[in-house]
Amino acid sequence: MELICKLNHCPDPGCPGHAKTKGPELEVTIAPPHWAIGWDVFCWIGHRRFSRHSSISQIQADLRDDSGIKLSDDAIAKSIRRYQIMLAARQQDPESLRRQYQAVDQIILSIDGLQPEKGHETLDVVRELTGKRVWFAEALISATADEVRRLIAKAKQWADALGKSVALWISDRQDAFVTGIAAEFPDVPHRSCDNPFLRDVAKPVLEADSHTKVQMRQKVRGLRKIEQAVLKDRRTSGEENLAAHDPQGAITPSAGPANSDRPRADSACDVVLESCAAVRGILNDDQGGPLHPPGLRMADALTEVRDSIQRDLDAKQGALRRRNSVD
Repeated sequence: MELICKLNHCPDPGCPGHAKTKGPELEVTIAPPHWAIGWDVFCWIGHRRFSRHSSISQIQADLRDDSGIKLSDDAIAKSIRRYQIMLAARQQDPESLRRQYQAVDQIILSIDGLQPEKGHETLDVVRELTGKRVWFAEALISATADEVRRLIAKAKQWADALGKSVALWISDRQDAFVTGIAAEFPDVPHRSCDNPFLRDVAKPVLEADSHTKVQMRQKVRGLRKIEQAVLKDRRTSGEENLAAHDPQGAITPSAGPANSDRPRADSACDVVLESCAAVRGILNDDQGGPLHPPGLRMADALTEVRDSIQRDLDAKQGALRRRNSVD
């Protein structure tokens, strides 16, 4: 859709604004001035970027393929920056905050330091958990006690402006957080986040779990030798089949009855190799937390692999018994 806005000016020659042209007042409800896109496309770009984590090239391709809108990389990047600015302004709008917290008596605040990558500055985020809203965030090059306390003092100013009492603070046990909250909110309870709290409580269990994990790794040996033996057997089997069906080495064997056992052997080799790969992945898996200890997860996964192998062996033995009984 192409929208044409006609510019007008005051018809009175004596008016000071006679020489200035103005657009229709409703224009800004459809598209901001001097923009190449409307509000609908602008919001769509922001949603795709921050809700679906689409890249600029993906957004560009979707706009072109679905809507026939051609935008450059720079135009999309500029729209994303504008969307971020507007979203941040909306999050800190006093009137919007008052409307959201009008029916709330008490609020719960949290502060958390997020480090996207090692060596980068920490992004300290202050959230309000009752309304599930991010109040503000600031990147701190040096997260000193004074800098952190400044953010906590800012949160106190916001709470006072809303006229709401703070019932609880939640954070990890960093010294800067503990001292800053105690200084600005001396009468407000301060609790630890789930993960740091559980990690501290479960420290003896995690140490025992780590020791058990090392012992299990020592018992699972020989994966590389098994894989090498299977690959060697596969190569040897292939060479023998080729020599048996082509003694002179001049004929290329084709798929047929003579090679009927070859797919079955290859399938068995694949099962062994896939089982070795699965076991290796289990041994190298260090993920998990206090509620899901890595050693316990390793034991469960190894048990599943063992049971799967045992089922295959039982099925093979059952097939052999049935074949012998028929013979």
